[in-house]
Amino acid sequence: MNINKKKVAFHTLGCKLNFAETSTISRSFPEDRFEKVTAREKADIYVINTCSVTDTADRKCRQAIKKFIHQSPDAFIIVAGCYAQLKPQEISAIRGVDLVLGINEKFDIASYIDNPGKRAKPEIHSCDLSSTDRFNASFSAGDRTRSFLKVQDGCDYVCAYCTIPMARGASRNPDISTLIYEAETIAGRRIKEIVLTGVNIGDFGKSTGDSFYDLLLGLVKVDGIERYRISSIEPNLLTDDIIKLASSNRKILPHFHIPLQSGSNKILGLMRRRYNREVFSDRIKVIKDFIPGAGIGADVIVGFPGESAGDFGETYDFLEGLPLSYLHVFTFSERPGTVASSLPGKVSFEEKESRSKKLLSLSKQKHYAFLTQNLGNEESVLFEHTKSAGMISGYTGNYIRVEHPWQSALAGEVKKVRLTDIAHNDRMNIELID
Repeated sequence: MNINKKKVAFHTLGCKLNFAETSTISRSFPEDRFEKVTAREKADIYVINTCSVTDTADRKCRQAIKKFIHQSPDAFIIVAGCYAQLKPQEISAIRGVDLVLGINEKFDIASYIDNPGKRAKPEIHSCDLSSTDRFNASFSAGDRTRSFLKVQDGCDYVCAYCTIPMARGASRNPDISTLIYEAETIAGRRIKEIVLTGVNIGDFGKSTGDSFYDLLLGLVKVDGIERYRISSIEPNLLTDDIIKLASSNRKILPHFHIPLQSGSNKILGLMRRRYNREVFSDRIKVIKDFIPGAGIGADVIVGFPGESAGDFGETYDFLEGLPLSYLHVFTFSERPGTVASSLPGKVSFEEKESRSKKLLSLSKQKHYAFLTQNLGNEESVLFEHTKSAGMISGYTGNYIRVEHPWQSALAGEVKKVRLTDIAHNDRMNIELID
């Protein structure tokens, strides 16, 4: 062992895409010079890959930065990613930060750390995204159960509340053959499930003239990968062909996460979304027509400027009437530089909290109803490698978390199970069939 190796730790905030990118960045550190340790340990270098989707995300990033500075005062602190791209000066004002890298520069991180010693003044490297169409290929490899594969980056949508286009630039993607090669590489690591990630993955093909459906057709042919999970897809980009493929090909898991944001067409218009509630409900109907047992989740934002009590009631009633499996509820967070920041009709903090609690309660009801509907069903589960309280857990294709008394032979394997009853923690107990 080289005693002169620098210890480097990585910490990721935000989405699955960020996790894929952090894993890729970590692999760029030469093993003869660096020893990777967990972020809980003292390290010589900390790489913090940040998110900036909400005020809360920004705050968590600042808290993480300060935590690692306190944990290892002499460590070289690198802050990268979306928050670093959008607010580099804000980050550089934190005493103890040494290097700030934008969304593209973070992939060249090794070239910035020939001398990872504390800086008297932070270095900032961040390019103008409007001048680049660079795609930085990424997939995660630290988790032996599944891999997050980045298939697309950036966004051409101009939703009124969102800073992602400012942080990540225009929609772009590699060609399908590149992604098939990466999927084959992942399969070579004996990983059985790939989660397809990106900023707006349904927009895949902007750079190459293909479509997300074309990509799926190519990926399902890769030997060794048994399951593909679509992380999130816009309702206006979720085509009948994609749904039909998921219904006919066992590798495409019957789980769809579809951003709604509001059940009021008035609010969807103010948000500058590219669909109305009728498009969303039609997509749910088509999914259930072809895949009755599919798990379907939705994102919802409460308290957008101009959202009256009646508008929220419209959203609640709309969601209540749909066969959804769960909701991800977000309280509107005003982001500087967005259209929404200057809109009238601000909703009070108290009202936003009240509306959020109502939707979270509805989500619990829907999730329990979905679990109840699945009692007695036979499903395939990919078991994870971690052991918790003597149990092993995993997910069904339609995104139900299950648990079973620990058996090491199950870890990383896909097994047929029967869902027997609902556990106290909203997981389901099972019996093994094969």
